[in-house]
Amino acid sequence: MKQLSLPKKGMAKEEVLSLLHSFKSGDSDWHDGHLFGLVYYAGEDVEDMAREAYAAYMFENALSPFDFPSLLKMETEFISMVGSLFHGDEAAAGSMTSGGTESILMAVKAARDWARAHQPEIKAPEMVAPLTIHPAFNKAADYLGLKIIQTPVDGEFRAEVGAMKESITPNTILLAATAVTYPHGMIDPIAEIGALAAARNLWFHVDGCLGGYMLPFLEKLGNEIPPFDFRVPGVRSMSVDIHKYGYVSKGVSTVLYRNIDLRQHQFYVYADWPGGVYATPSLSGARPGGAIASAWAILHCLGEEGFLKLAKAARQATVKLVEGIQAIPGLFVFGKPPATVFSFGSDKINVYQLAVKLKERGWHLHSQHRPASLHLTISPYHEKIVEPFLKDLRGAAAELAAAGPAEPAGEAALYGMMATLPDRKAAKALALQYLNNLYRLKE
Repeated sequence: MKQLSLPKKGMAKEEVLSLLHSFKSGDSDWHDGHLFGLVYYAGEDVEDMAREAYAAYMFENALSPFDFPSLLKMETEFISMVGSLFHGDEAAAGSMTSGGTESILMAVKAARDWARAHQPEIKAPEMVAPLTIHPAFNKAADYLGLKIIQTPVDGEFRAEVGAMKESITPNTILLAATAVTYPHGMIDPIAEIGALAAARNLWFHVDGCLGGYMLPFLEKLGNEIPPFDFRVPGVRSMSVDIHKYGYVSKGVSTVLYRNIDLRQHQFYVYADWPGGVYATPSLSGARPGGAIASAWAILHCLGEEGFLKLAKAARQATVKLVEGIQAIPGLFVFGKPPATVFSFGSDKINVYQLAVKLKERGWHLHSQHRPASLHLTISPYHEKIVEPFLKDLRGAAAELAAAGPAEPAGEAALYGMMATLPDRKAAKALALQYLNNLYRLKE
């Protein structure tokens, strides 16, 4: 395949932008509500606010709070407001990051370094987390030299506290759980795990990356949401993504700590560099000012009233979709999802083939395995497409049921193969090969 090189001569601005916009023709159009994940949409007014705030600080760099004190002001104010949203007191602290993975990585790093300072006898640190925990914890364990022990979930796809308790060893330094889980939209039993962590003096991290900006407002609206934040005594840190249900562009999340003594274990300082003291609060050195400005602006633009309105719309759409899916013969929703994320499966048809049929009709759902299911993350904007989606879903399901079993193809075949391979090393090798080929220059 021919290697590309830098153009000898630059193109006109209009020509470049025209080419750029043409690339989008094959992308999912999330503005019409046909995509159930990756982008969180609350309407044009919110999108415009986030875009303009980002543009105002597009080139500023939060690496230096001395050169850009306005970014430091916005970040500290943002952390304070978000900390109070999750019932942190005046001692609560945190940092803004580039996304949920970085937030989780920082929390695991802080827990590891806290253990080094307070439990120096532990030489091979371990963390315990349920199978449904986000893979960012596996990544963090791999990067930071921890062993991760993953435990079963119950019939509602929530962490089994007993299994987590039995998995604790003298090397355990960290317990982790989720509110809400990505695969099935569940809230792990945070209070029970928190009590377990407090009794053993273990660090407990709650991953609220997905549900963090939805659950507090659903609770205020009267929905039954169990305590999942700093109200639970054992919780020492949390991760929450405002680039999800905060409706801002990608690249901004938050890691929160109960106090600054815990947060300091996250920081990195190198004092012997000729260029000066190198000190960063998180993994990134340079940090985009636009992400901070956009996040700060959206809190002020929406306020509690705006977030409540959006949460209500998203939850109502979720309830209608869940009820509609449950009414289709052969389809069922996993568990009883309390928020705006859920998945469904089937005991009659191949759901991977169903995903292909829905894609042919313009709907984009993400496939999952172990067990086979299709995932939906619901935004407020999905309120507009509930009935058209359910109509197409009924039609696609009936079509597959009438046709009978068929050999899966394409993405359906890939997921089916990945789920059924008994050798998980072979499954990993297959995924690595797929990824390596995916990120190659195409003709």
